[in-house]
Amino acid sequence: MGVDLGELFTKEPCGFEDFKDRIVALDGYNILHQFLASIRQRDGTPLKDSQGRITSHLSGLLYRTANMVAAKIRPVYVFDGTPHPFKARTIQQRRERKEQAEREWKEALEKGDLEKAKSKAQQTSRVTTEIVQQSEQLLDALGIPYIQAPSEGEAQASYMVRKGDAFAAGSQDFDCLLFGAPVLVRNLTSSEKRKLPNKQAYTTVHPERIRLEPGLQKLGISREQLVDIAILIGTDFNDGIKGYGPKKSLKLLLEKGTIENAFSSIPEVERNFTFDEIAIVRKIFLEPTITKEYSLQWSKPDPSAVIRLLCDEHQFSKDRVIPLLENFSSLNQLTKQKNLFDF
Repeated sequence: MGVDLGELFTKEPCGFEDFKDRIVALDGYNILHQFLASIRQRDGTPLKDSQGRITSHLSGLLYRTANMVAAKIRPVYVFDGTPHPFKARTIQQRRERKEQAEREWKEALEKGDLEKAKSKAQQTSRVTTEIVQQSEQLLDALGIPYIQAPSEGEAQASYMVRKGDAFAAGSQDFDCLLFGAPVLVRNLTSSEKRKLPNKQAYTTVHPERIRLEPGLQKLGISREQLVDIAILIGTDFNDGIKGYGPKKSLKLLLEKGTIENAFSSIPEVERNFTFDEIAIVRKIFLEPTITKEYSLQWSKPDPSAVIRLLCDEHQFSKDRVIPLLENFSSLNQLTKQKNLFDF
């Protein structure tokens, strides 16, 4: 889920029109998780085909991408690679939470509590290798580029924005700011109703843009200090210090400059990481593992391949799929290639 830095940064309301003719590097795993969590039936069961195979991700990917290209946005999806060893703890914790949610989902169904069942079911989503492969097949058929990152997808997307190969990184996670993305866009949908937690009420979610440099200037810190703030709070790669949220961590960094200087202000029993571990986590964010070899090319969709994958194999309705393919006709071909010889 990344570090919640939202209260430190100004979120600018925006719309699809703000990204017209712009390239947006999308955090693929983050988006697939959204689809798998939200596109479900009343009892929490994900969409499935006649053979019981999950199709929520394919439905979400088709509609979301069609809406973006219709607005002349150029999406490129970036998928995670091998996680850093320091992420093992987080991955294990997520696995345990999903297993607990699955048990609670089953219990809620047995009691007939469909609201709780769906809420718990949404916490069980897993992006498997098969789901990623199916998503890539669909993107190929739609003519939309995707990139396999060597490690964190957010790091790769952020690098592409820093290099000017994309205008913004699209993700729900604020980690893109830690990885140095100059512009982060969240909630990149035309508009979406989202249920409020534990309430029978919904709110309309609109895109919001966060600019890194103006935010850092307003806070009076550097990106390196922002990473230190995240380490104090806790990241996917380290446990934070109990009781330290964004504002308290910011105050400490403004006073002390670095975590090392701040350690004298933190009781020794609460220091649950070493200076060596701090250096490793800093490097993950400030010198991330990325690839400079990628190609960005948008082309017309292959209707027969789309219909074969969605309709013939997974029983999507042709009446719904075929009209959506018209959205892609306005996406003129653009090619931008990167290789090691360009650097």
